[in-house]
Amino acid sequence: MSDKFTPDGGVPEHVQASAAATIAELVDAGVPEHLHRWLIHTGVGSLVVKMGIVFSEMTPQRIVASMPVEGNTQVAGILHGGAHVVLAETLGSFAAALHAGPGRHAVGIEVGASHHRSVSSGLVTGTATAVQLGRSLTVHEVVMTDDDGRRLSTARITNLIRDNR
Repeated sequence: MSDKFTPDGGVPEHVQASAAATIAELVDAGVPEHLHRWLIHTGVGSLVVKMGIVFSEMTPQRIVASMPVEGNTQVAGILHGGAHVVLAETLGSFAAALHAGPGRHAVGIEVGASHHRSVSSGLVTGTATAVQLGRSLTVHEVVMTDDDGRRLSTARITNLIRDNR
């Protein structure tokens, strides 16, 4: 990483601009400030941005985020089933990565979802709750609800925890 800094200890303008853009992305996605340093090199990912996912709570045990139905619908005008899965996998993967900690990362190995009802407007909120937080494996259940708190879908995601190389 020393190649990103000038010999006099300053930070080049293009690196400052990139960091500022990433911080703006993290703020827009609702990522708590204490997690910005963790995500400064990656941001939240282009799919999270495209889907409009905004986090409101982020711990390994529980992550909550919302996304709009508008812009994430299928041809029938209802939230796409794949959008449910994107939200679920995003929440479970972020929670697993938080649990993994420094020097480790999470890799999704299974995700499955059951859809219970459709929604055609408003926000969908996903709540991922840890079922198992082990040294090498995590499992989270993710429940998606509509603006009225009605359950739309239930998903489960399993992540493998690996050491960075």
